[in-house]
This record gives sequence, structure tokens and C-alpha cells, in this order.
Amino acid sequence: MNNNTIPKEDLYLDRSLRPLAWTEYIGQKNIKDNLQILLAAAREREQPPEHLLFYGPPGLGKTTLAYLVAKEMNAQIKVTSGPAIEKVGDLASILTNLSAGDILFIDEVHRLNKMIEEVLYPAMESGHLNIIIGKGPGARVIQIDLPPFTLLAATTRIAAISSPLRSRFSGGTFKLEFYTNEEISEIIKRSAQILGIELGDESAFSIAKRSRFTPRIANHLLKRCRDYAQVTKKAISPKTTNEALSLMGIDELGLNEPDRKIIEVIIDKFGGGPVGVGTIATALSEEEATIEDVYEPYLIQLGFLERTPRGRVVTDKGYEHLGFDLPLKNQPKLI
Repeated sequence: MNNNTIPKEDLYLDRSLRPLAWTEYIGQKNIKDNLQILLAAAREREQPPEHLLFYGPPGLGKTTLAYLVAKEMNAQIKVTSGPAIEKVGDLASILTNLSAGDILFIDEVHRLNKMIEEVLYPAMESGHLNIIIGKGPGARVIQIDLPPFTLLAATTRIAAISSPLRSRFSGGTFKLEFYTNEEISEIIKRSAQILGIELGDESAFSIAKRSRFTPRIANHLLKRCRDYAQVTKKAISPKTTNEALSLMGIDELGLNEPDRKIIEVIIDKFGGGPVGVGTIATALSEEEATIEDVYEPYLIQLGFLERTPRGRVVTDKGYEHLGFDLPLKNQPKLI
């Protein structure tokens, strides 16, 4: 069957997992409660909500929150990202095309360059866009009045955002936390229903335990389990999900091959640590930033790895999970 015979709405079915209402958004209760009050107050005043900043690791729902805010305010949302705004003219074009009450969502806002930030400050504070025309003594500033709008921004690295920019998010700065396995299980069951997958509670929880407490990863693993069951002509059961995820190299706690390799290298080559991240990166032919931003946070959260002033150290739990014998210095003394 070719794509011409498939209804268009079915082609985009996998993209429809994003919650469309507050009641469908599972987890992050404190953020939802605060946003609902802020938005209700803005509606009563008949004003756009104040500027908001969401931060946290990838895949926790920052973009989804932006879309829900827009829907709650019945506003149009314009979406861009920090790297996409390369010149002041790019930002000027975006801002001057906004209508009153629109929401501008900038993802990875920490990647805006400083010149663009300087232009953004008056736009956020007083609704003015200051454009410099010409150079040298003949240069002049043109001030353009902007319609009232709300800037929603998201970042995975809040420390990389300058203090002047952070301070201008007057509506609040919200940190998204990792989800519990129970919350992830509910998200998986909702996604399975949308995708038309028959999935029991045990299978959902089996996937949730491997999802690194992250909805995006949970939905990815659910789809791969669906593919495996479809190709092997099996029903999705706890056994099938285990088979599918084992085939992907994902163990019962969600560790993949690179995660395990980091721990193995520290134990095999450096006696369990301490060892610097630069040395680990060299041993693995990997970038330091990838280890620090992608792999380490989950290993530390599980308690398998520790950051110390002298470097990274594998914990007893890390040794045990990978089946290594504890080093003599960590073994309990016999009485």
C-alpha cells in the first residue's frame, strides 16, 4: 500500500501523542497549578500572560506546556528556536509579524547570541523594537511599537542564559522535574490508546521502568515495542516488551550500551575512579559534553556514578548492576 491510499490523518497519527488539554497532561502538578492561576488571572484582566521560562532536561514536556498555554489563552503560537535566529533582522521579522495576544515560543533560548538578546530586552519589557539604521555618525535608531505578546522560552541549560534575560521572565521560571515510573506508566497507556495498541498495566510499567523517567523516551520505546510485536506477529505482553527492549540493548533500568560502557571503562581502566571526564571521553572516543549532558545525569540519578572534586567514581550499586566484584576497599570487613 502506498501513501496515496492512506488517509492523511493516519500518516500523522504518531505525532498526535502531545497532550491537547490540561487534563491530559500527566505529572508536573505544581507547575500546572501555578500556570492555571496565572492564565486565569490574565484572562480576567483581558491581557496576555507575562513572559514564562521553562527549563529542564530534554523530553519532559516544555514544548507541550507552551502549546497548552496558547490553547488555554485561545492565542496563536509562533514557534522558533535560538539557533534559528541568526541575525537581528530575523528577530525583527518575527516580532513585527506578531498580532496582539500572540505567543512567541523560543526553544533552546540559551543559544541566542548577545546582540539579539539586547534587542529582545525592550521588546519584552516595554513592547518596543529598536532598530539601528546605518553605521557611524549617520546611524539612527528607529523605534517600532509591538503589539502586546507573550514570550515563552525553553532551555535545557538555564545556567547558560544571561542574568539580564532570565530576570525579564516576569511571569515565572519553572523547572520541570523527572517523572515517576507510575506517571510514565499512565503516559504510556494514554499513548497506547491513541496509537490503537492493546497494552496491559504490567507491560506499560515494564516499559516505564526503562524510560529514564522521561515521556519522550517512553513513547519512543512504546513504538519500538509495537513494531517488534507487529513484525513477529505477537501480542504486546511483558514477555514481548522485554524481548523488544533487550533487542535494543536496553536493560531493566533503562541503561543502554553507552551507559554501560562508561561504567565498564571507569572500572576496567581506572580502577573505578576517580577519573576526569576528559579522560573518560578520550577512552570512549566521545565528546565531553555528550557524556556530561546525555549519559551522566541518569547514571548519577540511579546512584551508579558520583561526581567528586577529583573526578567520576563508580558506586557499589554501579558495580553490582553490571556484575563486577566490588573492589577490596569497598568490601565489608569480616568480623
